[in-house]
Amino acid sequence: MDVLERYEPIVDDFDAFLEACERPLPTTVRVNRLKTTVERTVEALESLGVGVERRSWNDRLLELDLETDKPGNTWPYFHGWFHVQEEVSAIPAFVLDPEPGQTVFDACAAPGSKTTQLADLMDDRGLLVANDANLGRLSALRGNADRLGVTCAAVTNQDARQFEFERFGRDAFDAALLDVPCSGEGTVRKNPDALQEAGRETSESMAGLQRHILRRAVNLTKPGGTVVYSTCTFAPEENEGVVDAVLDDCRLVDYDIGLDHDDGLTEWNDAEYDESMTKAKRFYPHQNDAGGFFTAKLEVRA
Repeated sequence: MDVLERYEPIVDDFDAFLEACERPLPTTVRVNRLKTTVERTVEALESLGVGVERRSWNDRLLELDLETDKPGNTWPYFHGWFHVQEEVSAIPAFVLDPEPGQTVFDACAAPGSKTTQLADLMDDRGLLVANDANLGRLSALRGNADRLGVTCAAVTNQDARQFEFERFGRDAFDAALLDVPCSGEGTVRKNPDALQEAGRETSESMAGLQRHILRRAVNLTKPGGTVVYSTCTFAPEENEGVVDAVLDDCRLVDYDIGLDHDDGLTEWNDAEYDESMTKAKRFYPHQNDAGGFFTAKLEVRA
């Protein structure tokens, strides 16, 4: 956990933060309304002897108490009634909140948790362009989309920094979700090896890639459209530092997600960020007994 020591000045109750990072992560799933309802899913799981607790901030998210079996070995999972998804991983799509019939860009889509969540929120109507640069991950994306009954998604395999498609030029999308590749520090509760490559140098290196992806998505989104940027890391270099770089073309929008959080930072070491960065949100493991996440909601300027 030594790599996390640099965050002590910005995390309240740092000891609780470190202790939470060492605990196993609760098992949470997201109900897929394209196939069923929350009530039917809860009833089905309880009939299998699975304890179910609804998350208070969003009843589509369920925490499961499984003694032996895995959620993916149950028949409701097989039939696409739910998708196993970490609680904080569900935040960005809920923040974007796309409308049915819109054209939406999911820049880094595989393996498909957020893509299928977006399709659910869109009632599977409109066009959802699910892109990922890693060809090997697209099979998982397609498999999850098929299992969950998603038909509005078009899967593409391009570098998001240079995304091009004949139909999609500048200002082509109503909204965009960017859950970008990152150093992954916030996933340490489910992946203890996540911190092996983490640190300031890794974050500074990742930030260049992230800025390019964010700039491209902003260029592809219509004026007045929404872009949500998220990572599963605590590093300001990959979070506030990246968002701050596009504020000439976007403005930060506040949002209420119903989870405990800290506001985005306006300074970090020698860096200073726009005062509006407080509208972004940092979610720490000890605040909600979940993973770590950062999410910022942006509106593209006219």
